[in-house]
Amino acid sequence: MATIKAVRGTRDLLPPETALWNHVEATARSVFARYGFGEIRTPLFEATELFARGVGEETDIVSKEMYTWEDRGRAESDRGQSLTLRPENTAGVVRAYIEHKLSDSGMLEKLFYIGPQFRRERPQRGRYRQFWQIGAEVLGPPWSGSDSALRDAEVLEMLATLLDELGIKGWRLALNSVGSADDRKRYSEALRQALAPVKHLMCEDNQRRAETNPLRVLDSKDPNDQEIINGLPKIADFLDEASREHFEQVKAALDACGVPYTVEPRLVRGLDYYTRTTFEFTVPDGSGLGTQNALLGGGRYDGLSEMLGGPRAPGIGFAIGEDRLILTLQAQAAEQEQKKLDAFIAPMGVGQNPGALRLARELRRAGLTVEVGDGNFRLKKSFEAADKLARKMVIFGEDEAATGILTVKDFSVGEQAKVPRTELVSFLKS
Repeated sequence: MATIKAVRGTRDLLPPETALWNHVEATARSVFARYGFGEIRTPLFEATELFARGVGEETDIVSKEMYTWEDRGRAESDRGQSLTLRPENTAGVVRAYIEHKLSDSGMLEKLFYIGPQFRRERPQRGRYRQFWQIGAEVLGPPWSGSDSALRDAEVLEMLATLLDELGIKGWRLALNSVGSADDRKRYSEALRQALAPVKHLMCEDNQRRAETNPLRVLDSKDPNDQEIINGLPKIADFLDEASREHFEQVKAALDACGVPYTVEPRLVRGLDYYTRTTFEFTVPDGSGLGTQNALLGGGRYDGLSEMLGGPRAPGIGFAIGEDRLILTLQAQAAEQEQKKLDAFIAPMGVGQNPGALRLARELRRAGLTVEVGDGNFRLKKSFEAADKLARKMVIFGEDEAATGILTVKDFSVGEQAKVPRTELVSFLKS
């Protein structure tokens, strides 16, 4: 009999990897608690209409990627219903906010979630058909301060804190504003007009998006279309005064907190519910994600509650691709393990040990990473240890101690050089 395997685009998580997942989730829970967030758990499937209305019928998620089925009634009197495995969680959280009348408290709601989402997209590194997200939403009636730029900045500062505490190296925050619903409407029309004479030169997906959802064209990663995309109008030119002021306040608060960011005029995020602030955190190339280096993203959605039939409840939220976060942590940890020390000092004889340690102290104080051997080691053993641990080996014998001229072996090129002690730091850093 053929062996039954996990469905394409899904996978099993096994020890010891699950220990890392638990660590990530525990850290997220700890950070979120410090910012006043409580956990919400919504169903894995929802009425299809929720995503059609909230996410947008013309988005790739709704038009191509959702797992949808007709849930037929068990009796003739039961009415069938179209159901969908959740492809994202913001719409479900807002649905729960409306259904349970959380707005009645008049307070700001801070909610986070951790769980699987489902999209039928092409599986690739870090992207699965069942994938895990860590996310949070902040929403409430306007008088609770839910539409304040301070809320945006607080969420972004919290994410910077979370990535730092997880040990993510080199993260970068890209920031933009897509303005109000009216701004976005004017901008979409300007994009549609700008794309009309050139869309036939673009890939098939972008030809369709140019008509149905022009903002999604800006998200395209097709290299052949980038020259056209770079020449399109910018959203900043279509913002009203209130949206401009809101964005300036977000940036000022981030500056005050010392959170670095870059304004990216092309960052629009194609889901229908986004307004004003949009953002994305990325990691450097070589962090385990390939060319798609986005780690998490989100934005403000001031009209989503009304879109779903609820009261006015401005909000902002984000979702972290946990699968991709884990890959990044693993890749950066592996890179750290492979990174060699700057130098291995090999004393030639026990009598040279004190001098070798003094030299190591000088080098370490200059910011170099250094290991010291032992004078009892034979030269061959010192070479073997140095080759495993360091980029370069410094031989410290009687002649070197007397003359101040060190013999340095560079393992990357297999050559030795005589280096004055006064120039050793710069040589080892090169």
